Amino acid sequence: MEDKVREFLEDKYEVIVIGAGHAGCEAALASARLGMKTLILTMSLDSIAMMPCNPNIGGTGKGHLVREIDALGGQMALNIDKTMIQCKMLNISKGPAVHSLRAQADKKYYHTEMKRAIENEKGLCLKQAEATDIRINSDGSFNVYTQYGSYFNSLSVILTTGTYLMGRIYIGEYNHASGPDGLAPSNELSNSLIKLGIPLRKFKTGTPARINSDTINYDVMGVHSGDDEIIPFSFMTNEINIEQVPCYITYTTDKTHEIIKNNLDRSPLYEGVIQSVGPRYCPSIEDKVVRFSDKERHQLFVEPEGLNTKEMYIQGMSSSLPLEVQISMYRSMIGLEKSEIMRPAYAIEYDCIDPTQLKSSLEYKNIKNLFFAGQVNGSSGYEEAAAQGIIAGINASMSIQGKDPFILDRSEAYIGVLIDDLVTKGTNEPYRMMTSRAEYRLVLRQDNADERLTEKGYKIGLVKENRYSKFKEKKEKIETEISRIKNFKITPKSEVNEFLESIGSVPLKMPISIYELLKRPEINYDNIISLDIQRPKLNKEIKNYIETIIKYEGYISKQAKQIEQFKKLENKVLSDEIDYSLISGLRNEAKQKLNKIKPKSIGQASRISGVSPSDINVLLIYLEQRKRNNQHVEKDGEIID
Repeated sequence: MEDKVREFLEDKYEVIVIGAGHAGCEAALASARLGMKTLILTMSLDSIAMMPCNPNIGGTGKGHLVREIDALGGQMALNIDKTMIQCKMLNISKGPAVHSLRAQADKKYYHTEMKRAIENEKGLCLKQAEATDIRINSDGSFNVYTQYGSYFNSLSVILTTGTYLMGRIYIGEYNHASGPDGLAPSNELSNSLIKLGIPLRKFKTGTPARINSDTINYDVMGVHSGDDEIIPFSFMTNEINIEQVPCYITYTTDKTHEIIKNNLDRSPLYEGVIQSVGPRYCPSIEDKVVRFSDKERHQLFVEPEGLNTKEMYIQGMSSSLPLEVQISMYRSMIGLEKSEIMRPAYAIEYDCIDPTQLKSSLEYKNIKNLFFAGQVNGSSGYEEAAAQGIIAGINASMSIQGKDPFILDRSEAYIGVLIDDLVTKGTNEPYRMMTSRAEYRLVLRQDNADERLTEKGYKIGLVKENRYSKFKEKKEKIETEISRIKNFKITPKSEVNEFLESIGSVPLKMPISIYELLKRPEINYDNIISLDIQRPKLNKEIKNYIETIIKYEGYISKQAKQIEQFKKLENKVLSDEIDYSLISGLRNEAKQKLNKIKPKSIGQASRISGVSPSDINVLLIYLEQRKRNNQHVEKDGEIID
């Protein structure tokens, strides 16, 4: 019989972050940079900022989050700029609202550089230990215990446990307790959370196999190259000059689909062994073949995991089928006929919380100074995790200092949309950020993230002077250039009109400013350079930004008015003390949902599933009646009800 591990206090901190994935890294860095003595605990120092699934950062909607994290003073954008091996701007054939950067990372280098940033951050301590128990002391502080018997005291705790909580990996009939990528799971902390009154539920996600690069026939695949000119993720990165590595495109075949259909009874998803819900927008290949049975083939991307490895990631081939089936399945695809699997695909099931039990600050409603961020909140993706992490880190620091929480609303940032969706609507599957979730996406573009958020980051102390000075310099350049092009007139000379006709534009009949000329869809900065003799040297991103606000001026103005209406409802505050069951006129479902979520405003209440427009009208009448009842009238020099 083993002796009980003796408990001892190892050290005291102001903030403890449990987990060092993408959420944990941003949370810990934000907390430390705001002056908090911070500890980050991780199951393994080798898992810091690990990429257990796709080896990339950004993408549609996600690229916006990375830019916003950067604008607030976070680390993710800086890290991917240092470690990318290919970069591409997605959706360039569509409007600027959906343009999104996406970069392939050297995943080991990404981990190394993030670990370096954490190790070098003043006031931030990094330790390898499994958090096994969280106890709340009578003074409201926390003791976080580890498997070694040591415990750490702190004023605040941020849980960023990813997919480690009671993690279990499934490969066909085989399954075992495991964290992502074969690392150890966290098997004790779940019970501690349950003891604290925090209910848990199961979600699942998965990843494709990794294939040996030497066993792939690239000659029969399409080449997917990066952009000629790389636009950095971070505002602080001036330029990126790298030799980009190509990715490749291939497809499933009829034989692939046949193999999958013939072995569905061996998939733990279809056999019923896994009953938890997976991400709708990143389905397994089994789901794709079953749900889209009319499709003859599915497109796949073959992506390098780094410069110093032969592992290739097969994007779009997530699976939990048995290994022998996986071997046949992969070898049935174009260019993978002789492929060798280095790591098999798997599904992973894990514990997470119901995010509607969180405040918009990501603090747990019933436990002061306990915060949650990342996949433990029911989201998926590195970028979504990092976005929540930086907000949790900021708010843990704000709370300790007795300051108001830092909250971004839906009209200010994709981060605001992400968190509002989670805490207001909840999620029944791993949540993924997409541009379609943002109703004000034309003003929430990735190219203006610094304009929207840098000032906010500076005010809370996370954006430092060098970044803020650079931001003001860029802002001044934009304002100066807009003023210049509004005042620079082009006259209808014959040579001017000949040039305009040569590029498919209508000749001038009267003088026109460059600002007005740029409103024409066929005109851009680069194709009228011969007409603009006073032009200063501007980088591509500034030129694109100015063109966007000119060409979409009417739409942006319309959306600004919509935001104004949105703000009015957000400013109609609802108290946490309201018992909605006592408000006559509300439907029973609305009473239940409102009492569960306790919305902060009429605006938030209107976004709760199950609360109808008629319920919102009842709440508006209720607020107006309370306002009248609480009004004070000045009479004879006294204030009376």
